[in-house]
Amino acid sequence: MSLKTRITDDMKTAMKAKDAPRLGAIRLLLAAIKQKEVDERCELDDAAVIAVVEKLTKQRKDSVTQYEAAGRQDLADAEKFEITVLAAYLPEKMGNAEIAAAVAAAVAETGAKGAADMGKLMAVLKPRLAGKADMGEVSKQVKAALS
Repeated sequence: MSLKTRITDDMKTAMKAKDAPRLGAIRLLLAAIKQKEVDERCELDDAAVIAVVEKLTKQRKDSVTQYEAAGRQDLADAEKFEITVLAAYLPEKMGNAEIAAAVAAAVAETGAKGAADMGKLMAVLKPRLAGKADMGEVSKQVKAALS
């Protein structure tokens, strides 16, 4: 079953259960997926759907930071709930040891030596680790490996 089908089935389940907050979060996700499909005039595969979920999750995390800074805990809690709903559609994240192994393999493969090769190294790692690892953490480990 594709990820998009699973999301649609979860929306139907939330409708039947009358779970309004969960239903709202899933509908926002489906709307973002549909918008991306309309913009690109194609059917999104699972990798593209995961990219949309990651983008929405990042937006929600930024919103939580802003709401907490403004003292609006009610809105921050609503965004945190949406993050938990969206997280169910993301693949299992890699641990630091797995990321370090991938970085080491990429360094050996590309022959990267110093900080100037960081872009080349990230270009190799991004397609391999997209959706599986936090790219901020990957960047930190690449900097550490090249310094």
